[in-house]
Amino acid sequence: MSKSLKEIIADEYKKCAADPVHFMRKYCIIQHPTKGKMYFNLYPFQEDTLHDLRDNRYNIILKSRQLGISTLTAGYALWAMLFKNDYNVLVIATTQDVAKNLVTKVRVMHDNLPAWLKGKSMEDNKLSLRFKNGSQIKAVSSTGTSGRSEALSLLVIDEAAFIKGIDEIWTSAQQTLATGGGAIILSTPNGTGNLFHKLWVDAEAGGQFNPIKLHWSRHPDRDETWREEQTRLLGDKEAAQECDCDFISSGHTVVDGPIIQWYEQTYVTDPLEKRGFDSNYWIWEYADFNKSYAVVADVARGDGADNSAFHVIEIESMTQVAEYRGKISTTDYGNMLITVATEYNNALLVIENANIGWAVLQVAIDRNYENLYYSYRQDAYIDEEVHLSKGYDLKSKSDKVPGFSTTSKTRPLMISKLETYFREKGPIVKSKRLTDELYVFIWNGSRAEAQRGYNDDLVMSFAIALWVRDTALRLRQQGLDLSRKSLGHFGKSKGVYTSTGNSSNGSWDWNGEKDGLTWLI
Repeated sequence: MSKSLKEIIADEYKKCAADPVHFMRKYCIIQHPTKGKMYFNLYPFQEDTLHDLRDNRYNIILKSRQLGISTLTAGYALWAMLFKNDYNVLVIATTQDVAKNLVTKVRVMHDNLPAWLKGKSMEDNKLSLRFKNGSQIKAVSSTGTSGRSEALSLLVIDEAAFIKGIDEIWTSAQQTLATGGGAIILSTPNGTGNLFHKLWVDAEAGGQFNPIKLHWSRHPDRDETWREEQTRLLGDKEAAQECDCDFISSGHTVVDGPIIQWYEQTYVTDPLEKRGFDSNYWIWEYADFNKSYAVVADVARGDGADNSAFHVIEIESMTQVAEYRGKISTTDYGNMLITVATEYNNALLVIENANIGWAVLQVAIDRNYENLYYSYRQDAYIDEEVHLSKGYDLKSKSDKVPGFSTTSKTRPLMISKLETYFREKGPIVKSKRLTDELYVFIWNGSRAEAQRGYNDDLVMSFAIALWVRDTALRLRQQGLDLSRKSLGHFGKSKGVYTSTGNSSNGSWDWNGEKDGLTWLI
């Protein structure tokens, strides 16, 4: 017995309600950028993703570009809104316009559904869509209070790795999801250390989120030729970010991620010894009396979020032989620095002199540490070539101030030195703490700084160390070479007097004439 149209529709409705893949494949129309309106013919990886979204409360999607995942998420949101009552969806993206685009995708799909599948719209505008069954979707911009809303059924955060203040948004959303709501966080990677990266790492370790990784190769129409074309179009770094799902190669770190990774694989190792009351003074090499060292320190308050940090650098090879990072009082820190510098052959002691740094410097001055670094007062002398060409005397302190001065002029030079040396793989870095900071030391516009919520104490003190090595220490070596050259003339110049070869008679040749030296007696 054949089914009536009403029965056929009822069966189809049940199939759609049970399976978002059936609903989207058979009834959802999307706007393709080149083909116009068309049915959403799902690829196998998209079907798998839809089932993951349905079966897991929290999902995080690490994706390549142009895989249709935003459209897929919009389709899933529409499916849930139609077949569940009072299903409340909030979309947050980098900008309100980007969030609005996802709502637009939902609207286009809904408008093209057959009448028996459509929900009755009670509110329909550019930023929201609400049905009579109480379900709705809203788009908002990314602000710290974006997640503070009525109880949510689903929070969608699009391009999460690129949203500023995402940590605050996620924190504020926790209470709104506490009633049983879920979340879909999706993005291409944008370096390490941000919330998206941390959530992904946690998900891979079996945490709260279900991880869904969508590499470019998952798309059946893409091959190596397509990938090579992306490199030609976007460049190596952008292509790695947009296609490869690679956190290390993506982002805008000052030192390229693959270089930091190379350092971790090549040099980073556990210290031989951990000293100090907090075991935060790490030592990889003990002092060698045949080598010269520098101790370079950054100073924090001791009670704030930042840490005081210093490195011990073997000057010639640029090897990191020891390191400290921790919270310590300025007096104790000053005494610790003098002890360490003394142990490492009376090393050049470089202390950053901004703000609280003067308290640490005063300890070194009061204890008469003889090898304390001084900076020139005049900004013109920050250029290392000016230093070297004019040969300023390091021993004269009349035109200097104690410590290293980080200013708006010296800071960019330090950062440039840091990037150049690491690009050339010059320094030998042993510390995992330092490489971890490098991963989150990024370009924020034109300024290099730690990502929000992270510190750069070790990075900045290491940058100072590299800059000092190429200025003050090169200048010192230039002075030593000049002294050696001057001393080398003694015994080589004939001078005015020459020996006659018979000094027993007490006569010397004075410009061809023999003369006695009795007049000297």
